[in-house]
Amino acid sequence: MYRYGYGMGYGYGYGFSWTYLLVIIGLVISLIASANVRSTYSRYSKVRSKAGVTAAQAAETILRGAGIYDVRIEHIAGNLTDNYNPVDKVLRLSDSTYSSTSVAAIGVAAHECGHAIQHDTNYAPLNIRGSMVPVVNIGSTISIPMILIGVLLSYNQTLITIGIALFSLTFLFQLVTLPVEFDASGRALKILDGSGLLDSQEVSQARKVLSAAAMTYVAAAAASALQLLRLVLLFGGRGRRN
Repeated sequence: MYRYGYGMGYGYGYGFSWTYLLVIIGLVISLIASANVRSTYSRYSKVRSKAGVTAAQAAETILRGAGIYDVRIEHIAGNLTDNYNPVDKVLRLSDSTYSSTSVAAIGVAAHECGHAIQHDTNYAPLNIRGSMVPVVNIGSTISIPMILIGVLLSYNQTLITIGIALFSLTFLFQLVTLPVEFDASGRALKILDGSGLLDSQEVSQARKVLSAAAMTYVAAAAASALQLLRLVLLFGGRGRRN
């Protein structure tokens, strides 16, 4: 008879499996990284830049200095929802960033400008990440359902393997995201250090904000890797038992 149960150590169903620890570890890592970026941003959002420019003004200065004139700067609702859309060539700054003159806000705006500069210079990892988005969106949507269907169909290993492979695309996407984010922060700090928008002490403070933000991407990749490992341990060719 076939049994599918976490109580069996790796199946799917009743009981508890030690592999839940992998999920818990990933969750804890993500929560710590998220709390750290919030606290770091909050601390330096209270430090006003000596230049007195807003994050939106700083972004415009950086883009013009890089010879980029076809990127719009827009205000977007939310807190730290800042992003650069390479398709529409729009740099969006959130409520907490757009009109703020803080070191933290200017650092975040400069980071998004870093992405715009990456796009303008055809930075390869950014292009690779962009090309992966449609496939990753599909994979992240159907990977777990496909694995579950495979389990229900008497452990159809073909469906399970396809599901795990699709989930692995999410992890791969997050790996590609790491150099993109670190490079954008590196570009931002270099520009801020030489532009006069922030002095050396303020650049050091902005670096702390961007480093904390970068660690959220590292945490996401680690959590995804742990989840992928869990799926492989549970279903990777060992799911069917007599």
